[in-house]
Amino acid sequence: MTGADIGPTHAHTRAPDEDFLDDDFADAYRGLLGRLVPGKVYDAVGRVVWNTDTYAFLDGPSPDSVHPGLWRQAKLSAHQGLFEVTDGVYQIRGLDLSNMTLIEGDEGVVVVDPLMSTETAAAGLGLYREYRGDRAVSAVVYTHSHVDHFGGVGGVVDGDVPILAPSGFMAHAITENVHAGPAMARRSVFQTGAQLPVGPTGHIGVGLGLGASSGTVTLIAPNRTITRTGQEEVVDGVRLVFQLTPGTEAPSEMNFLLPDHRALCMAENATHTLHNILTLRGAMVRDARVWSSYLDESVHLFAHDVDVLFASHHWPTWGTENIVAFLSEQRDLYAYLHDQTLRMMNQGMVGSEIAENFRMPPNLERRRHTRGYYGSVSHNVKAIYQSYMGWFDGNPAHLWEHPPEANARRYVDCMGGTDEVVRKAERYRDEGDARFAVTLLNHVVFADPDHRQARETLADLYEQLGWGAECGPWRNFYLQGAAELRGRTPEPPASAGLMGVSRGLPVAQFFEALAIRVDGPRAWNEAFAIDWVLTDQGATYRTRLSNGALTITENPRSGSAELTVTLTRPELPGLLVGRLDLADMRAEGETGLLGRLLGLLDPPDYGFPIVTP
Repeated sequence: MTGADIGPTHAHTRAPDEDFLDDDFADAYRGLLGRLVPGKVYDAVGRVVWNTDTYAFLDGPSPDSVHPGLWRQAKLSAHQGLFEVTDGVYQIRGLDLSNMTLIEGDEGVVVVDPLMSTETAAAGLGLYREYRGDRAVSAVVYTHSHVDHFGGVGGVVDGDVPILAPSGFMAHAITENVHAGPAMARRSVFQTGAQLPVGPTGHIGVGLGLGASSGTVTLIAPNRTITRTGQEEVVDGVRLVFQLTPGTEAPSEMNFLLPDHRALCMAENATHTLHNILTLRGAMVRDARVWSSYLDESVHLFAHDVDVLFASHHWPTWGTENIVAFLSEQRDLYAYLHDQTLRMMNQGMVGSEIAENFRMPPNLERRRHTRGYYGSVSHNVKAIYQSYMGWFDGNPAHLWEHPPEANARRYVDCMGGTDEVVRKAERYRDEGDARFAVTLLNHVVFADPDHRQARETLADLYEQLGWGAECGPWRNFYLQGAAELRGRTPEPPASAGLMGVSRGLPVAQFFEALAIRVDGPRAWNEAFAIDWVLTDQGATYRTRLSNGALTITENPRSGSAELTVTLTRPELPGLLVGRLDLADMRAEGETGLLGRLLGLLDPPDYGFPIVTP
């Protein structure tokens, strides 16, 4: 039994010899100027943070252990190097999850979306300079608030240039990458398959690209904000006309036109895959209706007047007619997902029922760029249902269920005990119903996590389901789940990335990130305030702990604090993570309060179990 035999059957799989209406390989290879050879990027201590050379196996035919569509998508994503998009516009592709675009100006080069890590961004800029000369970076554009589009900024600039971003960028970048960072980072290991062995039976990519680099993440706050569609900015002689698209692929996002180049950047709003309405790593649910409407606006504002469309992932599309068709089909894709989910919801179906019965239009099903390599029809329509109806499906039996471990023990008891449930699961497996076999075995593992046969059988089934998945994150979740069941513990992320982001946060948002780590029950009976006087910012921030909550006031006008600490903004993160000592600062008042505050903080757990209790 191969993975393809038991993978999801609607809107996820296809026969290996199915014909599609377009072929992307010529576009993916077009304009190549040179590659990074060898395809490895190292950090300052010699650790490999990116390596495309390990994907050389993709040159072969699709094996049984990979869905043929996902194999083809991975092959396209593995093509790395510097590419000319059009005169004066270049892209670094295949050196991180995202693309870095470089637009040549009068004096230097404008960098768009400087990848995820400083190391890969610096390597990409070095490759560009090897072929186009040693141009200085004259400006940076962040198209949206996801870390793979700003994290490498420290590898290309030090901040002393115009940095453009859409309205709301900092708030959303922090909410997703800092406030919910530990939980999302843990789930991201599953979504990206970052700790799977690279190869035909393991990691081959995520559908949006090969994967994310593991280098140093930085954040430099933007100093020029895009607030409206039609806003035109000129940086280093480059004209950019922006389209704000909040609530689409990111809560803060924008497309832009290069009118003098007849080129259109679609950020991450239109790539060569069905995207996510809700990513499996977790995020805010995106608005498919709004997404579709902004794509329609892009068609009418820009598409008829450009010769090339490029994005922050994948390869460009050339030719005005092709661009109009591409954007129109992407528009219809998200509109259809939204409207048909609502239609079926209003007929009484819940999210799982809608996902099971959903059918895509044949024309969209045939188009390669609408396939579910990254998002899937199944989890996207559930997300649309969730965005309107929430987690509760209206059935009171689901209103106050036991949590997973307690529920599992009761289910297993009702079904005759662990050994009997394992036997039943194996019967369903042998009859070809892997989905229900997985459901039964999951109950056994949560009721009796040491049951070796249940763990091994469940791991085998996860592996088979992963091999049959066309969606990259589905594959990675299944295979990473199998790895966890087999005892492979996750590696914690590098702390350098977290420190790099924290240095770029506005002070109030830095303290907000600290507040969510306060162990409320342990802090119930604490009540004190600390004033933080930042000499380099001319501002005072008061953190007050009361009733288990840490609140922040900028330049307080009344009251007083039990402790006042005078320092600079760069010293703040080091002091609060123990790298600097309070004795080295100017502190007045009850100096022991800082230790009490730090002692109430819960360290985030980057390795919590997911497929086991």
